[in-house]
Amino acid sequence: MNEVQLKEVEELQQICETEGFKLKLNWDTLRSRKRKDSDYFFYEMNRLIGFAAVYDFGDKAEICGMVHPDYRRRGIFTKLIDAGIMDCLERKYKTILLNAPAKSASAKGFLQSISCQFAVAEYQMKWGKTELFNYEGVKLRPSTHEDAELEIQLDIQCFGFSEEDARSFHKRMRADEPEQVFMIEDEEHRKTIGKIRVDRKSTETWIYGFAIFPEYQGRGFGRRTLKQVVLEEETRGNAIYLEVEATNAHALRLYEECGFKVIGQQDYYQYQVKS
Repeated sequence: MNEVQLKEVEELQQICETEGFKLKLNWDTLRSRKRKDSDYFFYEMNRLIGFAAVYDFGDKAEICGMVHPDYRRRGIFTKLIDAGIMDCLERKYKTILLNAPAKSASAKGFLQSISCQFAVAEYQMKWGKTELFNYEGVKLRPSTHEDAELEIQLDIQCFGFSEEDARSFHKRMRADEPEQVFMIEDEEHRKTIGKIRVDRKSTETWIYGFAIFPEYQGRGFGRRTLKQVVLEEETRGNAIYLEVEATNAHALRLYEECGFKVIGQQDYYQYQVKS
């Protein structure tokens, strides 16, 4: 998207969010991605009143969209989502997920009208002031090209990617956001055991893609890593956020113990492809 379109989408998002929920538009992706045919716009009288986007995650695609509150119930959102779904079907994604803020009544009403089934809830969490200690024993370093195979294996073993999709996803992430990924090392044995993505904005830090190899889980490495990241970002004066799926009870408990509290929820519905 060009700068004018980005501004239009941002303004439309702000209008929609006055209804008391947060949309997940993945702004880093919108600003940097190369595919122009993954974004869908609906204008009336030269004014953007509807927008939807397809986001690629290996063999899975997510679709998120919005329509100006004054222009709803006119079929605009249906046209945007249908275009996104058609795109996903043509690209042969194995899974198509429709994203809806949990507090959006209009989104839930729309989802009841199409062929989809609830899949998973994702929580947005924010760190509150709490004392952090016992964070020694792990070291974070910027990822390099030499870490590619480790990153790919972490996506396969921790996030369930197929090898083909993990390699494709890593290639895209390396092209778009190479500076955000840090490798996690066990200091005692000088061995790389995981990774974490730290997305720094002007006043916020978001944590994504946090993974520890299964054989190193349950030893406190994840907790120590998270504390180190929080301490570093707190010194920058940033508010600290992260996302976690509700199905990952262990991760949710870990984050809560480190001072994170749930502030929002995104629900995902799997589109049922008609036979």
